[in-house]
Amino acid sequence: MRFGVVVFPGSNCDHDAWYAITRNLGQQAEMIWHDSPTLGDADAVILPGGFSYGDYLRCGAIAKFSPVMTAVRRFAEQGGLVLGICNGFQILVESGLLPGALLRNRDLKFVCREVTVRVETANTPFTLAAAPGQTLRLPVAHGEGCYFADERTLDRLEREDCVVLRYLDNPNGSLRDIAGICNERRNVMGLMPHPERAADELMGSTDGRVILESMVHSLVAP
Repeated sequence: MRFGVVVFPGSNCDHDAWYAITRNLGQQAEMIWHDSPTLGDADAVILPGGFSYGDYLRCGAIAKFSPVMTAVRRFAEQGGLVLGICNGFQILVESGLLPGALLRNRDLKFVCREVTVRVETANTPFTLAAAPGQTLRLPVAHGEGCYFADERTLDRLEREDCVVLRYLDNPNGSLRDIAGICNERRNVMGLMPHPERAADELMGSTDGRVILESMVHSLVAP
């Protein structure tokens, strides 16, 4: 499998994602610069964490205008797998590929620590190797990670089984403890925790591998 890792000016988790895919999973990955009009021959795309364009205006608000996002939207519309991690989640929301918004953390402070999340559904290409109710230890590092949406949208996400991960120790005030969601077609997912930073034993947890490995399994499944 070949993963494309999109790199925006200000991305700082792009190499982390590349390392997790190539060294921990043994798959192929290549960096895709923000001004690229295509995604090449990528089978799946990762929008990594960081501070795209310095997070001026709002997190992800400028990145959504990058030329590569036209290719990402087209890829998603065709059913391609797109995973947005942290700033990548913010970009997906700003781009309209996922509903809601990411607001300033409840305590208005940057949060950088390990959290525990629960897998709410295994019915996605990103969690098919996990079990519903399974808990994962993953790190977070964000200042604007509070997931917000109106009640109607939140109810729809719940009803359509699109809440993928939920915090057990909510670090940012996200409504309904939401840590990750997917779209209705289930091929686009965004999450604030960093699975790529919990994919190597040296990091103290390999729980994040289940998300990345699920993507690989879904792509090779008949």
